[in-house]
Amino acid sequence: MLVAVIAWLASRSWKIVIGCVLTLLALGYFGMWEDTMKTISMIFVCTVLAIAFGIPIGIAMARWDRLRATINPILDVMQTMPSFVYLIPVVMLLGIGRVPGLIAVVIYAIPPVIRLTDLGIRLVDKDVLEAADAFGSSAWQRLVNVQMPLALPTIMAGINQTIMMCLSMVVIAAMIGVQGLGQPVLKAIANQYFTLGVFNGLAIVGIAAIFDRVSQAYGKRLQKHLEVTHGN
Repeated sequence: MLVAVIAWLASRSWKIVIGCVLTLLALGYFGMWEDTMKTISMIFVCTVLAIAFGIPIGIAMARWDRLRATINPILDVMQTMPSFVYLIPVVMLLGIGRVPGLIAVVIYAIPPVIRLTDLGIRLVDKDVLEAADAFGSSAWQRLVNVQMPLALPTIMAGINQTIMMCLSMVVIAAMIGVQGLGQPVLKAIANQYFTLGVFNGLAIVGIAAIFDRVSQAYGKRLQKHLEVTHGN
C-alpha cells in the first residue's frame, strides 16, 4: 500500500500505480515478499544517501574547475573498477553486515549523479546566466532559480542511473550479508537451482521497472511544474 501511495504521489498516473501493485502482488504470490521489501528499503536508503552527497558535490564541481579536475579521475576509477572490488576494503574495515553493504552500495552508485549534476549545470546557456546577473540575482538565487531547473532533466537522468546501480550492487552486496533478493540468487548459483535464480532475477527486474518508471514520471512532473512556475 505504501509503495502504491508513493508511486501515485510521484507520478499521478494510475497506469504506473496499477503496474506497481500488480508487480508486488505477483512477488508476494510467489513467496518473495519479505526479500523484496528488504531489497526495496535498502535501495531507497542508498539512493537517498547517494543523492544527498552526490548533488552537492556535482554543484561544487560545476562551480570550481580545479575541484572538477581533482574529482574526475576519482570518478573514472570508481566507474571502471569491478563492483566486487568495492566489497574488499569495506569488509576489511567494518566486517560483514548491513551497514558495510550500504556503504559499498552508496560508493558504487554515486558517480552518475555527481557527473550528470555537474554536466547539467555546465550546459546551462551562458546568455541565461548573464540575464540573471543583469537582474541582480545572487549566486544562490542563480543556482536555485535558474541553473537547477534548467539542469533538472540531466540531473534526473543521473538519479535514475544511480537507482539502477544501487539495485545491481544490492544483489552483489548479498555476498557480505545484505539481506534481500540477492541471497536467493547466490544460493541458486551455488546450488545450481535454475528456477530459484530465474524467479528472483525476474523479481529484481520488476523492482527495477518500478523505480525506473516512478522516478522518470516524477522527473517529468517536476520539470513541467517548474516550467509553469517560471513561465508565470
